[in-house]
Amino acid sequence: MSTSEGLDTAGKGRRDWRAALEVYAQPRVIGMAFLGFASGLPFLLVFSTLSAWLAQEGVSKTTIGFFSWIGMMYSIKFFWAPVVDRLPLPVLGRLLGRRRAWMLLAQCGLMAGLIAMATTDPTQNLAALAWFGLLVAFSSATQDVAIDAWRIEAVDESIQGAMAATYQAGYRIALLTAGAGAFYIASGTSWPFTYFVMAGLVGVGMVTVLLVAEPEASARASLLPEEPWVKAHLQRCGFLPEPVRGAYGWVLGAVVCPLVDFFARYGMPAIIILLFVSLFRVTDITLGVMANPFYLDMHYSLNEIASVTKLFGIAMTLGGAALGGVLIVRYGILKPLLASAILAAATNLAFAWLASQAPDAQSLLLFNTGLMDMATRGDSAAFLWTPFLNTPWQPGNPGLLSLALTVSADNLSGGMAGSAFIAYLSSLTNTQYTATQYALFSSLMTLPGKYIGGYSGWVVDNFGYLPFFSYTALAGVPAILLAVWLFYIHRHEQPAHKPQESAS
Repeated sequence: MSTSEGLDTAGKGRRDWRAALEVYAQPRVIGMAFLGFASGLPFLLVFSTLSAWLAQEGVSKTTIGFFSWIGMMYSIKFFWAPVVDRLPLPVLGRLLGRRRAWMLLAQCGLMAGLIAMATTDPTQNLAALAWFGLLVAFSSATQDVAIDAWRIEAVDESIQGAMAATYQAGYRIALLTAGAGAFYIASGTSWPFTYFVMAGLVGVGMVTVLLVAEPEASARASLLPEEPWVKAHLQRCGFLPEPVRGAYGWVLGAVVCPLVDFFARYGMPAIIILLFVSLFRVTDITLGVMANPFYLDMHYSLNEIASVTKLFGIAMTLGGAALGGVLIVRYGILKPLLASAILAAATNLAFAWLASQAPDAQSLLLFNTGLMDMATRGDSAAFLWTPFLNTPWQPGNPGLLSLALTVSADNLSGGMAGSAFIAYLSSLTNTQYTATQYALFSSLMTLPGKYIGGYSGWVVDNFGYLPFFSYTALAGVPAILLAVWLFYIHRHEQPAHKPQESAS
């Protein structure tokens, strides 16, 4: 190759890189970062941040565990996702368009719910706090469905990677704000004031909705299904009144067609795939319910928790996500997915190790009670443990290094798992039904974990933290076994319509 040819190639390479970077200057790509912030902000406010508030107010761990069921709103959003996906709002829909109208309505519900939570005293009216938290979770899940649909329709497929990148950046900043930011504010003021501040930050999403444009695809989209079999079926239903037939057709297109498409593509293995999707995150969701109460019971301060688990933890999560992306490029989706399932369960044992470094008062009480029961029964094994009976409990924590090591292992594996799992879910969707099918997958992936996590406080109250973290590790075994099955089945057969080159 001549020198002039080399210079031309280098110049072209610089232009290609410049063009790739310029995509991040597009208004909708920038707007996606702010919508990602709006999507991520409420999540921790009804999950681990709320758990910390309740723990400091003296609410029992059993009750805190039941409060985590509020997050099940994210797990059942598939039931109303077709409504958000296809039904235009009467007034806001004409002013803003279908996607932006639903986003703004959901954000109004978010702001109202957070303000109501801020004005409610958990020690006086715990039930009202739960209802207001439910409003926040419902509004947040509804907003997520609308934002997912907007993201898919707003830009060409070639720009979806940039949209996903800015969305993730905004989402992580929001988690940092609602996690570490909330802890810092609460440590200097109060939890009610903190929730007032978070309610004000919902305005970031509102302003963004008013500034971004409605996707052209949303404006052109038909509310009735286009599939030939649906049209033929509706023609056979000509005896129905036109309004009834129209409503029936809408339900078929919004609810039935996405499910029929998925099962038609994957056949019987679709059931195993859905089971895997529902079990993959059980281990980390169950642990997450008790994470902040655990840190507090280990006598870490709010500032220490915020600095290590939020600031440092977010950095480790981003590092794990980047690592997962590299591994997917190198090895495909399924190998990192299997490795992530194993690591997600194994790293929960790091929390068991941390719990063993400085046992909390509840665990020590249960330990002493068990020894006394053994001695009463005349169990010879109790003799070996007699020197430890009535061991005094000294407040303190194992140190920030131990906490940092535990958080590093958990968040690094969690970030890697997130990249692999999202890539796998994306590979399952048909672009014709992306919003509804993705809502189904994202609902299923949290539902069992949220339900099981509701009993996590009861487990801690009755058995202590060490058995609890061991139990959460064991809860990841079914996902590991299903991941092994998926790895095998995907290597031998693929859906006929859509080759999955990246999944092997």
